[in-house]
Amino acid sequence: MAQWGVTIGIPDAPPVFQAVATEERRTQKLNWKTDSPVWVEQWPLSKEKLKALQELVDEQLAKGHIVETTSPWNSPVFVIKKANKGKGWLLHDLRQINNVIEDMDSLQPGMPSPVMLPQNWNLAIIDIKDCFFQIPLPPHNAPCFAFSIPTLNREAQRKRYHWKFLPQGMKNSPSICQWYLSSLPSPVRAAVGEAIILHYMDDVLVCAPNDDLLSHTLDLTIDSLVAAGFELQEEKIQRMPPWKYLGLEIGKQITVLQKLVVKNNIRTLTDVQQLCGSLNWVRPWLGLTTEDLDPLFNLLKGGEELSSLRTLTQEARAALEKVPDCMATRQANRCKSDLPFKFIILGKLPHLHGMIVQWERVEKSKKDKDRKDPLLIIEWVFLSHHQSKRMTRPQELVAELIRKARTRIRELAGCDFECIHIPIEVNLAQITKAMLEHLIHENEALQFALNSYTGQISIHRPAHKLFREQIQFKLSLKSVQSRRPLKALTVFTDASGASHKSVITWKDPQTQQWEKDTVEVEGLPQVAELAAVVRAFEKFPEPFKLVTDSAYVAGVVSRAEQAVLSEVSNAALFNLLSKLVNLISHREQQFYVMHIRSHTNLPGFIAEGKWRADALAAPVEIASLPNIFVQAKISHQLFHQNAPGLVRQFHRLGQLCQCVPRASNTHSQP
Repeated sequence: MAQWGVTIGIPDAPPVFQAVATEERRTQKLNWKTDSPVWVEQWPLSKEKLKALQELVDEQLAKGHIVETTSPWNSPVFVIKKANKGKGWLLHDLRQINNVIEDMDSLQPGMPSPVMLPQNWNLAIIDIKDCFFQIPLPPHNAPCFAFSIPTLNREAQRKRYHWKFLPQGMKNSPSICQWYLSSLPSPVRAAVGEAIILHYMDDVLVCAPNDDLLSHTLDLTIDSLVAAGFELQEEKIQRMPPWKYLGLEIGKQITVLQKLVVKNNIRTLTDVQQLCGSLNWVRPWLGLTTEDLDPLFNLLKGGEELSSLRTLTQEARAALEKVPDCMATRQANRCKSDLPFKFIILGKLPHLHGMIVQWERVEKSKKDKDRKDPLLIIEWVFLSHHQSKRMTRPQELVAELIRKARTRIRELAGCDFECIHIPIEVNLAQITKAMLEHLIHENEALQFALNSYTGQISIHRPAHKLFREQIQFKLSLKSVQSRRPLKALTVFTDASGASHKSVITWKDPQTQQWEKDTVEVEGLPQVAELAAVVRAFEKFPEPFKLVTDSAYVAGVVSRAEQAVLSEVSNAALFNLLSKLVNLISHREQQFYVMHIRSHTNLPGFIAEGKWRADALAAPVEIASLPNIFVQAKISHQLFHQNAPGLVRQFHRLGQLCQCVPRASNTHSQP
């Protein structure tokens, strides 16, 4: 360790570490979908490209990365020149080979987050040179990655080679690289204890609370990599801040983005996809909300071809202009290991988001400008731009945010939040525990999101300017939908796809006469059913009970209050849903919705009202028939009621008992 200048109080690595670090490691074998060799002929190359290719092949041959072969496999190779450099890249077109290789699962589905490196701990970052070329292929797999070097005018036999190490362009090379490298830091972690080692692809980050332990850990890591055959260069080891790591720049206390080039010359769907992908990657550190980026996300819709034309709208350009401002003014903090984590829900409907934070107690300063900011922003958490449900309640959005945040903090720190701050609208002086329990009890999504949570739930957020600017949404504990039947007017709705009739009927409490509102509505039965419900809410601002035999309508009405709508391709249906959400969300008087089964033949007021709604919606207008016996006969033909059911419905015993059995027998004949 003298080469790194560190000997103070650091023990040598135990013998077990030396044995593990220097043992021979096998690489992952590939599984193939076929036993038949794949041969793709090499295409001709220009004289200049052929010369450059031969130079690169000689270089790889000298390094021992390739060997001569007689393999029955072949894939084309070509050269791309590097900008401002004489040499180029040797590229191997392995697309056909990849088609016959079974996929490997990603062992490391995402990059480690540097925000979990404790503040003021020093770092060192190792960049492994040509990582793939130092991980061997299994000997029986290596001949499958063969290629040929053509000659001009076929003046001589072509030379053929295959790779001995992981080739770039093979789809499983990243997974094998992750697997191979991940085994190397493990004995180092066991030897050094408190130090942190992050590995991702060909970058290894070492972090420790003091310089002595950092140097010791770095030495052990380098020894392990060198013993495994990796080539390291001193100039590729970063020791001083700011440290550059996977597109980020890490300081002693904060993490910011390295320079991000925002492409605003958008022409195709591919350009939009690449732009949105880059912005989506930086959002957790910059706090770019879904509302901010919504105009850009909307450009992804329509046109399935990657080459389909796209142009930036005025709103999309305005969204892009926010990115440089956020990069200049926002950053994520490295965590403090002695502080708990909190989660705060921010934003406004329909685009809620949240923030994982730590809150540091600081002494008050006479001058505000000298006061240290107590807020440590760890990461921002966002909901998906597109909800899976057509209609999503605010409680469900809050639950989804909490679920995502709790999952994320377990990934980052292996713990849960000390406190979750939920913005709740309270008219009283304070909110009671019973009120919170009622909110959770009434919503299944919140129950799942808070399952096994033992921390605090608070409606009060820390006093900070950022929260005053951000929080606009408040979850209401009150609802205009009653969970119990009301003593109020009962309104029945129905619709028919055959007659296109959308029906409301009710019994006037003043006159005791049945009233109706019938409108013909074209389109799907759902549209006619919703049209009836919308008219009911428009017609009756006072409290009322809604009775329907449509489970769809009952479900939509029960979820509509303050709900967020996803786009619906049927314009008429979307307009009705929007109108219903607006009517219920701004309603002052309570309502109750009840779903019943149709054609139950039960006695009583509800069955009578439902029958009247059915009759009004039916293609034959039963209510206008002058003779009650004829009404009963048609009712039997439509709804197949038996004699006792018709007697209860029409209150006539003699004639019905004589004639209805004949109708029943006739109906039962084939």
